[in-house]
Amino acid sequence: MSAPRPAWLGRVGEMSVVGGIILLLVIMVIPMPTSLLSLLLVVNLSLALVILMVSVYIGKPLEFSSFPSLLLIMTLFDLTLHIASTRKILTESNAGEVIRGFGEVMTGGNPGVGLVLFVIITIVQFVVITKGAERISEVSARFTLDAMPGKQMSIDADLNAGLISNEEAKARRAEIGEEANFYGAMDGASKFVKGNVIAAFVIIVINIVGGLLVGLFKQKMAWGEIFYTYTLLTIGEGLVIILPSFLVAVASAIIITRAASRSNLGADSLRQIVAKPQALMIVAAATFLFGFAGLFTELPVLPFWIMSALLGGGARLVQTWQRQEDEAAAAQQATKPEEPAEFVAPFLLVPPVELELGHGLLGLVDAERQNGLLHRIRMIRQNLAVELGVVVPPIRVKDNIKLPTNGYAIRIKGVERALAEIYPGHYLALASGGQAAGQQLPGIKTKEPTFQLDAVWVTEGWKDRAELAGYTVVDAATVLVTNLMEVLRAHAHEILGRQEVQVLIDHLRPTNPAVIEELLPNVLSAGEVQQVLRNLLRERVPIRDLVTILETLSQAARMTKDADLLTEQVRLALGSTICQQFQSDKNLLSVVTVDPAIERLIADSTQNTAHGYTYSVEPGILQKLYTQLTQLMGRIMPRLKQPVVLCSPQVRMHFKRMTERVFPQLVVLSYNEIPQQMKVQSLGMLEMPAGA
Repeated sequence: MSAPRPAWLGRVGEMSVVGGIILLLVIMVIPMPTSLLSLLLVVNLSLALVILMVSVYIGKPLEFSSFPSLLLIMTLFDLTLHIASTRKILTESNAGEVIRGFGEVMTGGNPGVGLVLFVIITIVQFVVITKGAERISEVSARFTLDAMPGKQMSIDADLNAGLISNEEAKARRAEIGEEANFYGAMDGASKFVKGNVIAAFVIIVINIVGGLLVGLFKQKMAWGEIFYTYTLLTIGEGLVIILPSFLVAVASAIIITRAASRSNLGADSLRQIVAKPQALMIVAAATFLFGFAGLFTELPVLPFWIMSALLGGGARLVQTWQRQEDEAAAAQQATKPEEPAEFVAPFLLVPPVELELGHGLLGLVDAERQNGLLHRIRMIRQNLAVELGVVVPPIRVKDNIKLPTNGYAIRIKGVERALAEIYPGHYLALASGGQAAGQQLPGIKTKEPTFQLDAVWVTEGWKDRAELAGYTVVDAATVLVTNLMEVLRAHAHEILGRQEVQVLIDHLRPTNPAVIEELLPNVLSAGEVQQVLRNLLRERVPIRDLVTILETLSQAARMTKDADLLTEQVRLALGSTICQQFQSDKNLLSVVTVDPAIERLIADSTQNTAHGYTYSVEPGILQKLYTQLTQLMGRIMPRLKQPVVLCSPQVRMHFKRMTERVFPQLVVLSYNEIPQQMKVQSLGMLEMPAGA
């Protein structure tokens, strides 16, 4: 962890940039002493070297995210120094000791040599470095922008799967945005480097021509003196300014070609080069042969043999290091117990809830949309927490190429619970009343995936007509979310694991410690409490009132530890909560009652075994009961939102289990669960079949 930077560092940096920009304007407008110009030239060269070294040591481009802006400032600095030095050369025939010294050292007193060197550096910078960096910047910016949706989807999938937190997801999204902005800025900033090279070359030509004219007509100098003086100064000025520009261009190329890494460029390069000592050995042999061939030709022998010895010795040293590392790794592995391979471990965990999407539905996964699929999934988890009191774990959203293009699948602990197709851009029109869906509207006939109602997919142009015709119209995302919500309701008992129960108990502990300490773990274990909560959720009984549930268990568990009997006791305590969901009017509960003869039949046929309750009712009688119950439900369904059967407390649980395979949505209540203030209205009776 790096040490925190002092606060004054940011203020100094801010003032330096502001002061530097103002100084550039001053340099361009006001003539300055040659000593100050020489100092600024040295500053320019030093800054370029610093930028180059930083580009070598960074691990990934975003560590130097200010580089595009810094590149612009350095380009302006170069051009400003060009203007200031040109003014000095043409007006005073003197631009300071730095420029004259560079000119004499680089040219060896021969202006023609300096001109050739300047042209070579310019060509290398323009044709090789700048051109390559410009192309790489353009391609990187394009690929980065194209990859953004996939990266966003990966982050959202990890977030929904619970692999990362909200803070980590925000940080990764911010990094993706910064990366796109960086490469886009680099694509534009590379044009500054290219323009700087062209401008430097043009300025050199202007300086030489202008110097010749000034020396000839104003200074009245001889031709030889004119050519030597102004060419030497111009070449010196060009070299001392284009050299920093060259270094910055190299830094730009290094940054734009730098892939993300944990180390710097030097460490990565050396580690990757010496990783294959065989290559070094081959090159050592080749250079030795070149030296041997020099014995019979005019090639020098000693340089080749020195290089061969260095490469061969380095290869042997690397092989020794690698052998030692392999032996140490083997010894360490031998002392470790066997464990599953890292690439297998993630597949050993089955996500509690998965939503798999076909390729055509990936557009629904947009984290930025306020009413998008991911936002609705979060709302589903909140609604189920309020409705049932259960914490649904993060829902993993992923693509599945095996699904149809517009298909989706909902899995609970790896088991497929729903499979359907929806059509983005279309609307599902559900028939209301006695209207037959699909006969009046053109579209794709289908079944609504949640309740299996007749429906038709229509285009957006038919949406308003369908609504006017009395259809209920919903968009594709709503169809998927409704199906997901219903699947989670129906299988909430499967989702409620031991860890989720512990979370609920820990959340309750600070406010009700006495209840929990009395029950857990002295009277019941967390697993036994989990089984009771699962039984309640199986019949969609909310477990939000956890205090009442635990208090009831604490009292009832002193008489029995049977989870089914404990569940019935808890239902009695939650009677008002249960009945409130199904009342057809205020304090009015419409039900279907059960013939006492059927109750006696169920009670007599029930046996409690080591594997649970079993029922020995004759299949023929059972089938007649199912047929009669179907007819009753068909008569009362148009009048009620949820059919309810009322029976005695002794057989309520058994009646529910006997009928739940055929009627999974059927609600079965006992007389003791009805609050005293609630009125009961009987809409029919399930009677004992004739001949039973």
